[in-house]
Amino acid sequence: MPFAIVCPDKFRGTLSAPVAAAAMARGLRSAGVEEVQEIPLADGGEGTIDALLAARGGALRSARVTGPLGDVVETEYAVLSDGTAVIEMARASGMALVPGARNDPLRASTRGTGELIAAALRAGAPRIVVGVGGSASTDGGLAAAEALGWSLAGADVTVACDVTTPFLDAAEVYGPQKGATAAQVALLTRRLETLAGEYASRTGVDVTELEGAGAAGGLAGGLAAIGARLEPGFEVVAAAAELGGVMQDADIVVTGEGKLDLTTFDGKVVGGVLEWAAEENVEHRAVIVGQATDEARDELSVLGAIDLYVLTDRVWQSGEAYSRAELLVEEAATEAGRRALGE
Repeated sequence: MPFAIVCPDKFRGTLSAPVAAAAMARGLRSAGVEEVQEIPLADGGEGTIDALLAARGGALRSARVTGPLGDVVETEYAVLSDGTAVIEMARASGMALVPGARNDPLRASTRGTGELIAAALRAGAPRIVVGVGGSASTDGGLAAAEALGWSLAGADVTVACDVTTPFLDAAEVYGPQKGATAAQVALLTRRLETLAGEYASRTGVDVTELEGAGAAGGLAGGLAAIGARLEPGFEVVAAAAELGGVMQDADIVVTGEGKLDLTTFDGKVVGGVLEWAAEENVEHRAVIVGQATDEARDELSVLGAIDLYVLTDRVWQSGEAYSRAELLVEEAATEAGRRALGE
């Protein structure tokens, strides 16, 4: 009897990773695949908490922290069944917390993320995973480091980076997305250059040499300067969800996300899952996505025999791909299951 794993990322704006995984599992079972394991995933950005709670179990803890523009934010972090704390910086210092999306790119800070890490440390977490992505700030992690007293108190802290951006490029690459003008980007870059020197002199860590240090406006680099490890987000989440332990036994792997584009193959969930599945010689691989660019379709086609199901190709009007996403994902998974079973 074939064994299947469903391990999608979220479908941004429509389905969380756990909901997408459940829909895929229902579809495979309706096709006759009886043994299906759900392992929702994330790349270290938004959705990391949901994915790891679904995969590992645990509970949410409440906290009051400083928001990106100084207001008080009621937020949460997760504690998994083994005591590991999982923090999403977006829940403390993210663009989603900026009223009306009117950000102040020069003033926005990561203080709340530092306070959230401090709360997990006070609660006795033996290990902390910090997912970065969706940030409002480009402060290089300075406010977070200050909130932590420039120390992680010897804790095992991993920063799950969803990009490989260098520290000094953070403003140029992400500043405009956060509302920064060209002049503000130049000012923020100079700030990062000065801060990199301060980190080097104060902690001995040259953040300009660390891949991914520019993630979340340099927050990743700031945490690395005070002792955190920077690791690829997908690999951190996949390892915590114990994907590798079951991938080697899988006959069918189904993954997916909201949009398949060229970034999919650069450290994101779908690209990572397909790479792992190829290494384990999984016989049947399928990808279910909301939409797909032509370039990404071409890229996927050179990765071997992978079935692609695009929701916008399955409806008359593209809006239906959003309003009926859960059902469409289930139907696509049913097709994938039948094809894998040779029906």
